[in-house]
Amino acid sequence: MGDKAHAHSGAAGGAPTADHPAAVRNVVLVGPSGSGKTTLVEALALTAGAVNRAGRVEDGATVSDYDEIEQRRRRSVQLSLVPVAWEGCKINLLDTPGYADFVGELRAGLRAADAALFVVSAAQDASSVAATTRAAWEECALVGMPRAIVVTHLDTARTSYREMNRICAEAFGGDDPDAVLPLYLPVLGPEGADGHAPLTGLTGLLSRRILDHSSGERAELPPAPDQEEPLREARERLIEGIIAESEDESLMDRYLDGEDIDVATLIADLERAVARGSFHPVLTAAPAADGARQGIGTVELLELITRGFPTPLERTPPAVTTPSGAPRPAPVCDPGGPLVAEVVKTASDPYVGRVSLVRVFSGTLRPDDAVHLCGHGLTATGHAPRPCHEAEIRVGALTSPFGRRQHALDRCVAGDLACVARLGEAETGDTLSPADDPVLIEPWTTPDPLLPLAVRAHGKADEDKLSQGLARLVAEDPTLRLEQNPDTGQVVLWCLGEAHQEVALERLRSRYGVQVDAEPHRVPLRETFAGRAAGRGRHVKQSGGHGQFAICEIEVEPLPPGSGIEFVDKVVGGSVPRQFIPSVEKGVRAQAARGLAAGHPLVDVRVTLLDGKAHSVDSSDAAFQTAGALALREAASDTRIQLLEPVCEVSVLVPDDYVGPVMSDLSGRRGRVVGTEQSPGGRTLVRAEVPEIEVGRYAVDLRSLSHGTGRFDRAYARHEAMPPQLADRVRAERADGSPGA
Repeated sequence: MGDKAHAHSGAAGGAPTADHPAAVRNVVLVGPSGSGKTTLVEALALTAGAVNRAGRVEDGATVSDYDEIEQRRRRSVQLSLVPVAWEGCKINLLDTPGYADFVGELRAGLRAADAALFVVSAAQDASSVAATTRAAWEECALVGMPRAIVVTHLDTARTSYREMNRICAEAFGGDDPDAVLPLYLPVLGPEGADGHAPLTGLTGLLSRRILDHSSGERAELPPAPDQEEPLREARERLIEGIIAESEDESLMDRYLDGEDIDVATLIADLERAVARGSFHPVLTAAPAADGARQGIGTVELLELITRGFPTPLERTPPAVTTPSGAPRPAPVCDPGGPLVAEVVKTASDPYVGRVSLVRVFSGTLRPDDAVHLCGHGLTATGHAPRPCHEAEIRVGALTSPFGRRQHALDRCVAGDLACVARLGEAETGDTLSPADDPVLIEPWTTPDPLLPLAVRAHGKADEDKLSQGLARLVAEDPTLRLEQNPDTGQVVLWCLGEAHQEVALERLRSRYGVQVDAEPHRVPLRETFAGRAAGRGRHVKQSGGHGQFAICEIEVEPLPPGSGIEFVDKVVGGSVPRQFIPSVEKGVRAQAARGLAAGHPLVDVRVTLLDGKAHSVDSSDAAFQTAGALALREAASDTRIQLLEPVCEVSVLVPDDYVGPVMSDLSGRRGRVVGTEQSPGGRTLVRAEVPEIEVGRYAVDLRSLSHGTGRFDRAYARHEAMPPQLADRVRAERADGSPGA
């Protein structure tokens, strides 16, 4: 921020270390897919001397995107940590995916970080600033996390820097656009044949110096005469924005009286306002030219991080409780205090096994430490019926990750991040604390996965490995939910989107060696009787020795929804011996579970046993079970069997502009809108009841309909009668052997 050159510290590919929280900066990079986050991390690593040559996303050669899936897709799909050293500080750069399907990785990055860089591409449409990026900005604002904005791709875009600053102020400024202002103005070279003007340097608004990179080296120059006027206007607005956020109330009066405020005073106030999260500077960055050691704007960005972003000492740590839920005092960021650490990410390495990325909030983590592992399980986030889990474990080797490489560490102090190998059965979100005084950190929120993916093992050899592979996937990614549906018999992996599904399948195959096939997801339907009917079950066989003899007569009538199956005995005169009446009921219930018309369980009926016959020798429990099932099937042939489908209560939160299209779309899905209500931020909550069959892909369709700005929740309400034409289609598919609904 002082617009001066700095010497970096740290060798290429080395592992910077921190001995005290004051020397640590944890920064998460946030932005839409394609905004240039991974390229920016490469440029910062090159400037800091952590790498000798910056890799390209297109070549699959970046430090962040080291996973084979990322290299094939040419985009990030997971959180990655790239530590660099600058001015005596260890900067943990947390690169996050920009695609909405991987918002769980973004949430983990926000948990691990103390400040955020929002990366915006000048080459992308302005609408890309919205959706998940704005949602992340609002999350940071709620907790007061300091933020800065980095504009990329100015050297390849036709969008002006002035226009990008206007877009950023509108997207992120909220009620105070003067809190989002540029620190530098870009210097553009002459236009080329393609009409693009290359970015050759920056002009520091406070220092009034040009940081020129046209020669391949960074040099400071005075501004040209034609640059003085735009520089003056932007500088005055920046100074006014800084003074407005200053803690010195007399500063504005002095400035309005014409006093020339000292640059050092302005920089100090700027740094304090950034650290408080009340001022959000806009910077520009571009990768280094071939052969250059520094990218444009990367020195200034590293300087902002080290001088303007807060240390872990200034962050309010998450709340903690005892494992039983009793409140405990908040941890203090002190390397000498009791250990409180959290697993923010879990991954699997083919050679090392499970690797946990840990953020230490208090104390110091060392190899071979005996610690208490405690987790909420996935019940706390609604992902699986697993209770809180605890274990006493020993910490394995500590490492600092740098892409594929892992550098050994002898300790990890409060405020820092490290990887721990073989940390027992640790899952994302678990807490590490002293064995004699365990605590549990409150969980962070993750979106509920609402896009189903039914999978089955490809072959016999994959059946044994499937359950273990799926369990590992869910342990690593809290935004995945595993369900074994008892009604349909399907194994269902609930995901956030189609890309999330594809990555989960790729990881099963490549990481765990499990070949799986996706199949259509089936919705659990029910059957019931549309009217009263009677049936007679006759099971008489004689094949030598004891035969089989059982006859029963039943009456079936429908009951109100939710009644289940009711069995009534009205036999008189002992025509069916008392010991065989439970056998008839067992046979009826077994047939009801198997279904009648389309193979779905029968519900909401009363079955009354009226009469029957028995044989003193040939009657048996098995015979009357069979007769009961036959009687129910005959009764079904005497009336119409109605199919029942599950109906969901759906709540859709969208900006006001999309309320009409959303309500029209829900109606097209046979939904009934039951109400709307206004929500803060110009949004509307639409409540509707929609058949579950119609919302199987709603997670994808709503994203497309609302341009990524909408979200929804769903909950089971009840089963209702399916329209006859749709029910006939389901029965026809059942008869053809296809899975149907």
